Amino acid sequence: MSHAARHSERSATSKITLLKDRAAMLAAARAFFLSRNVMEVDVPLCTSHACIDENIDLMTVVDGQGSKRYLQSSPEYGMKRLLSEGSGDIYQIGHVFRDGEVGSRHNPEFSMVEWYRCGFTLEQLVAETALFIELFLGQQPCSILTYRAAMHTYAGIDYVNADEEQLLQCIRKHGIELSAELAAGNKDDLLNILIGSVVEPHLGRRQLTAITDFPATQCALAEIEISEGAPVAKRFEFYYEGNELANGYRELRDPQEQKMRLERSNQARLKKGKEALPVDPLFLDSLRKGFPACCGVAVGFDRLMMLRHSAAHIKDIIPYCWTES
Repeated sequence: MSHAARHSERSATSKITLLKDRAAMLAAARAFFLSRNVMEVDVPLCTSHACIDENIDLMTVVDGQGSKRYLQSSPEYGMKRLLSEGSGDIYQIGHVFRDGEVGSRHNPEFSMVEWYRCGFTLEQLVAETALFIELFLGQQPCSILTYRAAMHTYAGIDYVNADEEQLLQCIRKHGIELSAELAAGNKDDLLNILIGSVVEPHLGRRQLTAITDFPATQCALAEIEISEGAPVAKRFEFYYEGNELANGYRELRDPQEQKMRLERSNQARLKKGKEALPVDPLFLDSLRKGFPACCGVAVGFDRLMMLRHSAAHIKDIIPYCWTES
């Protein structure tokens, strides 16, 4: 047997070993929710309306009747419809799609675990999310800090009181060169550069780190409240070794406010040269029906498997990556 053949055989054996562990962790995730009386659901991910986010692009398909449909980037809208119909606590494990997200940690088709807890506070969901992550990584010390504190600690700026010129100066102070297009971005664009390039590499070093209380302008589908004199979105994200693992919200229940935010996201998409996406009337109707007070979170299953096995590339922990499928 040639060296290349032996290497190929070892790689195949290693891959199958990892896939066996992947199967075990899928079972462990389901046992986690079963023990908490959280019901598994599987809402449609190929739908007639879109999940709208200015920074996330969707893939489309055309059905046999020539109608355009969208491959969802998250099961969120469908799960919220079930919540409004009285499902109680629910979770979903499955594949979702994001166009153009290709790299060592990204595959356009990937696995997401998403769950909703009725009556939970955001703090309770932060604690439960940490326990879920520990299924994969083992018990970990955990720290929690606000977005404002993280930005002050690692970027050296109080974003609440900083204008766009001060944020630009801060970015340049950290040695980041910006194109004219990026330098002309709005405040959120500049904050995202600082968070991604300066703050995130420090997060979760040898511990889980949850960032809470995001800028209100980055609320997405989260409620807003005043904290330390500034409006903040009741969101959290989890990090481990610089990797973002989870994104959770205290869910917005106001249909009018939600409709306005979706329309605002579409306007932002148009400004970026992207197409506007069709607002989902079924999702908005679910909020009008009496959507329960709840918190929800999405966790990247593949990202957890990469950390669990110290994998350098997502293709190492899934059966076949985008270019192989």
